[in-house]
Amino acid sequence: MPIGVPKVPFRCPGEEDASWVDLINRLYRQRFLFLAQVVDSEISNQLIGLMVYLAIEDPTKDQYLFIHSPGGWILPGLGLYDAMQFVPPDVHTVGMGLVASMGSFILAGGEITKRMAFPHARVMMHQPASLFCDTQAGDVTLEAGELMSLRETLTRVYAQRTGKPLWVVSKDIERDIFMSAKEAKAYGIVDLIAGVDLIAGDDLVAGE
Repeated sequence: MPIGVPKVPFRCPGEEDASWVDLINRLYRQRFLFLAQVVDSEISNQLIGLMVYLAIEDPTKDQYLFIHSPGGWILPGLGLYDAMQFVPPDVHTVGMGLVASMGSFILAGGEITKRMAFPHARVMMHQPASLFCDTQAGDVTLEAGELMSLRETLTRVYAQRTGKPLWVVSKDIERDIFMSAKEAKAYGIVDLIAGVDLIAGDDLVAGE
């Protein structure tokens, strides 16, 4: 049966006694953030708020964003990506499980040289899509134009973050392209594979 979110003891600075806090909140205090769902406005706003708050609290401590996501909405994803570039601390990204669509875009958006994938992670990238249902002809034209603009934006950022030529990325995202952790590293979406390029956890401990 569900036991809820585990609680762990944590002593806040200046306090003598530890108090019990949710495990996730405890991890936030160590700059460990989690994107483990569809990318939407709610989770994007939450993560942006946490990144900004933690950056204000200590702009010298790196932040770590663990990603296990099937993707989601483009604009909330772009908002999160922009926040990662905006906050002073370096944002490490860690891909685990399935990292697809906007998930892979955010994974690639981590600080270059500090993007990592777990050995059995699967990374997928593709072009933005939309359903033109129950719309007038003019609305379809406008939405198609917006999609083309967003596609160009995503393609340009992927190219910049991976080092691949623009035309290569543009061609690749025409279809769903699935990659292993090793293939994602070769493509330039990540820089490291946990347990292969470093002992898993060493880089995280160094960031405390």
